[in-house]
Amino acid sequence: MFDKFSRSWSLVKASANVLSSDKELLLFPVFSGIAALLVIATFAVPTFALRLFENGVGVFGAVLGFLFYLCMYFVTFFFNAALVSAAIIRLEGGDPTLADGFNAAKAKVGPILGYAAIAATVGLLLQALKNKDNNFLVRMIGSGLGVAWTLSTFLVVPVLVQQNIGPIDAIKQSVALLKRTWGENAIGNVGLGAVFGLMMFGTIMLGVLLVFAASSVSVTLAITLGFVAVLAVVALAIIQSALSAVYSAALYRYATVGEAPAGFESSGLQLAFAPK
Repeated sequence: MFDKFSRSWSLVKASANVLSSDKELLLFPVFSGIAALLVIATFAVPTFALRLFENGVGVFGAVLGFLFYLCMYFVTFFFNAALVSAAIIRLEGGDPTLADGFNAAKAKVGPILGYAAIAATVGLLLQALKNKDNNFLVRMIGSGLGVAWTLSTFLVVPVLVQQNIGPIDAIKQSVALLKRTWGENAIGNVGLGAVFGLMMFGTIMLGVLLVFAASSVSVTLAITLGFVAVLAVVALAIIQSALSAVYSAALYRYATVGEAPAGFESSGLQLAFAPK
């Protein structure tokens, strides 16, 4: 367990070094978050204002849900593609700009949209399986399939932005890269989530304690501390998103070139995906 945590922390530091060289890369997840909020508002406002689901979901609700998933996935994948493209430029010794990332993503709008449609379909099916009205076994199957889907598509975005292939072939290529190089257990990627999960949990708990203590002194102070805590959690989420994208870019380059990118040589990249 200690070895896994140590390796995960090394990967975090190696990815952080890339971000420290190009701090503007952090803007991609910020833009992605803003775009996602706009998508949510675009669907939520008319849905609640017109009471579209007052009489149940129905076919129209299913179509609307699919469109919502499609837009959300497209926004996420587009900005992630821009970030991964810029990160790969940095890993290859270049000096990327925001324009470099966006231009690379715009050049792949068609495949990204196709992949978003596939992901939206899979997402709806998995959500149906994990519905609380299903029995425990069905929900467990849905959760297991969700984990398998996440792992098998981890390198799809780097593949899409670096190769001239469609989304289905990109998914196949992502699976092939993972199986050939590291096996099936994404220890390193899970480690990134674990590290930031602990940091977010600690930040939330500290924020709650500070707000509770400050509430007896001043309501204004309590609100201020609560707002600061929320900002801290958002900042951690942005950094985690950026680090995960840099990490996927490093893994892709390692899988295709066979050498760990500069800065990742001693991070245990070769062990990030351990065999079964």
